[in-house]
Amino acid sequence: MIRTQRTAVVIGASFAGLLAAAAAVRAGYQVTVLERDHLPAGPEPRSGVPQSEQAHILLHRGLLAIESLLPGIEADLLAHGGSTFNTGEILWFGEHGWMPQRPWSYEIISLNRPLLELVVRDLVAALPGVTITQGVRVSGLRRTNLRRDDQAWEVLDHTDVVATGTLVIDASGRTSRLPHWLGDLGITAPEPTVIDAVLGYATRRYRGTLPITTGAVVPATPDHPAGALVLSIEDDGWLVCAGGYGERRPGRSNEEFEDYLLQLRDPMVAEIAAHLEPDGDVAIHRQTANRRYDYGSSPDWPAGLLVVGDAMCAFNPIYGQGITVAAMQAELLRTALVTSPSRQIQRKLSAIVDLPWSVATSEDLRMPTSEGEQNFGQRAAGLWLARMVKLAAAGNEPCTRAFASVYHLMGSPLLLVSPPVVRAIAGSLFTGIPASAPRPHLDFAASRPSRPSAASLAGDSGPQSR
Repeated sequence: MIRTQRTAVVIGASFAGLLAAAAAVRAGYQVTVLERDHLPAGPEPRSGVPQSEQAHILLHRGLLAIESLLPGIEADLLAHGGSTFNTGEILWFGEHGWMPQRPWSYEIISLNRPLLELVVRDLVAALPGVTITQGVRVSGLRRTNLRRDDQAWEVLDHTDVVATGTLVIDASGRTSRLPHWLGDLGITAPEPTVIDAVLGYATRRYRGTLPITTGAVVPATPDHPAGALVLSIEDDGWLVCAGGYGERRPGRSNEEFEDYLLQLRDPMVAEIAAHLEPDGDVAIHRQTANRRYDYGSSPDWPAGLLVVGDAMCAFNPIYGQGITVAAMQAELLRTALVTSPSRQIQRKLSAIVDLPWSVATSEDLRMPTSEGEQNFGQRAAGLWLARMVKLAAAGNEPCTRAFASVYHLMGSPLLLVSPPVVRAIAGSLFTGIPASAPRPHLDFAASRPSRPSAASLAGDSGPQSR
């Protein structure tokens, strides 16, 4: 019996697409990646990724997933100047006060998205069996039968067939045209669930020395719907990102950006930015709605078609979950493509987004700019989490560890109701909640602590959690 060669076509050289290509080739497929942009040779923004100049975070779980697909990537990112730090050391002014700095938490790597994308793309392109074709604008899909019980796909660019495969993976992001392509095939696409808090954010790059090596966060809250963060990135640079909801969205000009930082509920980020030198102009982004398609749930979902990343579920990017979710989906594909039918795989891909979707939408529904309201379960969970965060701000270790584990997607949501957390919350009902940590003092006149060199960090065995 002649066995048909397993070939995959990935639409989009996004993070989700590149990582899905790495997963498919490791599952035994010959992979063609079709990208509509002409990709830059260096770490430069591109038109197909309008958010590329904004701040991006690779959560610890995402780092582990990508390392499993592309061994050695952490060392490569550090060699390219990526900044690694323990998230417990970030200065964080939460809704209920300043969080205490911790010697333990989860490690992340912070760097510009164009540099992260370039490193990932180079590693994926070097894999045997992967071909990346640029400048291809996919216009549709067509099914064809190679033999009985054996279906293949033709991928179309206008009226021409540009690629064929036994598997197609749509990773074309928020602008995915898959609902229209399915309609052309006579398949009814599900209506998306959309929760939009009307967030807009703006980012500016800076350079300079500071008495910290991590960053600072003053998040927006329902009562104060404007926030900002500053993050250390590669080559001793810094990204300052301001984000606000509705009428509190930041403006486009450099002057508006500086004024915006001064209006936050704490001036920490403004103070930090004032001691740095701007290295470019403000870039804004406002495509931030949470949008999720329930692909794979209908009985007529076609064999050999999968959807990953933002094409399936796009999050409000302020929570930093998108890249990590894409990495976790690719990690699943690596094993599932060997044995599971595509409809079952699509349901598993959807299950991965359940927790981060719940986190993002529950928080966004708290904002007065959102259409819709939290349901009873979300309100109850919100009250529980609010008390947890208050206790964490007061230094309670079980609450802090549980919250960090779930946020980094390193642990089950059941950690939020683990016995130590329940005891802490129950006890606080009788004893009250101690005061939060004092506001950190930054001595800008002092010399900046030395950051570990990329060469020394590249020799580490891998990501660590403490």
